[in-house]
Amino acid sequence: MPQHVRDLMTADPVTLPADATVLEAARRMRDADIGDIVVLDGDRMSGLVTDRDLVVRALAEGRDPSQTSIGEVSSRDLATLDPDASVEEAIRIVRQRAVRRIPVAEDGRPVGVVSIGDLAVERDESSALADVSAAAPNR
Repeated sequence: MPQHVRDLMTADPVTLPADATVLEAARRMRDADIGDIVVLDGDRMSGLVTDRDLVVRALAEGRDPSQTSIGEVSSRDLATLDPDASVEEAIRIVRQRAVRRIPVAEDGRPVGVVSIGDLAVERDESSALADVSAAAPNR
């Protein structure tokens, strides 16, 4: 059973600079079949933008997706983990902060993302969330 975040995180997260547009982020999410992108300021992590952020903070507010930057709609008050953090620490953060994804960083640089689905598959593989998280994407 993996004991560290590095053992179950999705490595090499998709990243974009903070000035990338909502439209560009949506297309990258579609093409990579993902729901989150790590937002960068230079080579340092400055936020996380999710598919839900794009909808709620940009589209539903009437913002132009080709003119709105992901830096404007991303979450910036991030809980992050080191790759050597324990799985229990990741679970604690998910519970305390009510988040679905936690960026994993080394020296401020993104190296992965651990999701609530990753944790469910690891710790409760018979749960409905684990089943959904482990299933092939529906297209």
